[in-house]
Amino acid sequence: MVHTDKKLTLVFEYLDQDLKKYLDVCDGGMDLKIVKSFLFQLLTGVTYCHHHRVLHRDLKPQNLLINREGELKLADFGLARAFGIPVRSYTHEVVTLWYRAPDVLLGSKKYSTPIDIWSIGCIFAEMVNGKPSFTGTAEDSQLDTIFRQLGAAEASFPAVVQLAGWKPEYSQYPVKVHAEAVEMLVNNKDLGVAGLDLLQQMLVYDPAKRITAMDARAHVYFDDLPDALKNVGAI
Repeated sequence: MVHTDKKLTLVFEYLDQDLKKYLDVCDGGMDLKIVKSFLFQLLTGVTYCHHHRVLHRDLKPQNLLINREGELKLADFGLARAFGIPVRSYTHEVVTLWYRAPDVLLGSKKYSTPIDIWSIGCIFAEMVNGKPSFTGTAEDSQLDTIFRQLGAAEASFPAVVQLAGWKPEYSQYPVKVHAEAVEMLVNNKDLGVAGLDLLQQMLVYDPAKRITAMDARAHVYFDDLPDALKNVGAI
């Protein structure tokens, strides 16, 4: 940090590109070993943030920086907020639309760490497929694409009907088996039972039931990662 009378300059390390640019040249998705490495590093960073009571609130490929050594780091904390107990009321205008959790899209203003977990789930699926999963142009169309692919929300998240943005027409979507819907979301790519299980636990409608960053980082999906990577950033 360089602080003068009229200017504050922050100097960061240089990383080659962001994850979005890398995905743009990965036709059909990334190598699954790289997906696993990047996802683990993303969860490590978010676990650290949540452990120190910080919500990122804008996780998306453009805000994840990578270098040629295969390192991934979180960037752009412009929308980040500290949180505590009880959870405060926040604006729901956070997270780029495609990575925004359905409860936030429906107007929930009291949210916590699960908001980041939904975004990570979207990024996970995008790394596998090479393209975003939910690509709405406004809040209504974003909810439409989520509900069409993952099914109706009321069965697994009854409280959803109490959110300010809930509309009766959202009840018209078919109920789907969550595991099957998530498997279709990644085009039946060979994530294995563990990979699909982890993605399912991230993309849960009820925020209280989404896996935590710390538990996700300890998931069996990562058991075959080298110890050198697992020990980086461990809390």
